[in-house]
Amino acid sequence: MNSAADVDELFQGWKAQGLTKEELIIRTAEAEIGWPYVWGAVAAQCTPAKRQYYAGRSSCPEEEAKLIISRCQALNGSGRSCGGCTYYPDNRRVLIDDCQGFIKQLASRVGISLTGGGCSTMWRNSANWEAKGTIDTLPEKLCCVFWQNQQDKTIMSHIGWYIGNGWMIHCSGSVKKEKLSKKCTHWAIPKGLDGDAPVPVTKPTLRRGSTGEFVTELQKDLLALGYAVGPSGADGIFGRNTETAVKAFQANHSLAADGVCGPLTWAAIDAALEAGEVIQAPEKLYTVTVLHLTENRAREIVETFGGDISEE
Repeated sequence: MNSAADVDELFQGWKAQGLTKEELIIRTAEAEIGWPYVWGAVAAQCTPAKRQYYAGRSSCPEEEAKLIISRCQALNGSGRSCGGCTYYPDNRRVLIDDCQGFIKQLASRVGISLTGGGCSTMWRNSANWEAKGTIDTLPEKLCCVFWQNQQDKTIMSHIGWYIGNGWMIHCSGSVKKEKLSKKCTHWAIPKGLDGDAPVPVTKPTLRRGSTGEFVTELQKDLLALGYAVGPSGADGIFGRNTETAVKAFQANHSLAADGVCGPLTWAAIDAALEAGEVIQAPEKLYTVTVLHLTENRAREIVETFGGDISEE
């Protein structure tokens, strides 16, 4: 099984070769075969803490929560740590997704943002799709395939990638390559998939401690959307305030609120900016001057809150 780092390296190599978006998605999906399914997850690292997080969410069904725990040796008691786990190849992490998370993270790699917190909302959002139809008209090309709930036909209960020649890749229990399921009822082609347009420059994954021009870009984007990033503004330093802003944005867009800005978060930010979205009014910032402090007390305040010290 490939690690997440393996897949990222392979993807960059294929992109450098000039592969189309369809080819990139198919090859990357095949490289992720074996990666685990976790309900509610979208491109999150497979760690005991992350599994515990998704299992503990109030929206997670009880049976799904039990499966999330049972499939982790560090949580089910069969092992003390991740060492030796199937999902920890060569002591390196893989990613966890649910069925729609698997679709989103692959689409985001080639610059396609699919919105919706679940299969049904993704299907209903016409902005996601170039074309769609029933399975009897399935085109012989890469597209998404859906399972419609036969008791309640307003619900799409599962989604996968159709990769052609009667094969599909989907995340159910784990990422699998299988013959097209008889349960498939509908198909849809994501907007932006057709054509050989170059894949956008990949923005790096940013987290607390990151610095540089991409951090500045992220901070400017967050400010434009109404999220405060701290008194220093877009200073190119990913600190506590920027992390808090990223978490707030992720929570408002049905993403894992881990404070790490990866492909899915970048794509969601770009989509929000394009839509002219402002989630909340920008926070007003103030500077406070405190007089008549001892040097030690002044330094304590600066260490805690930031700022400068000057003698009276």
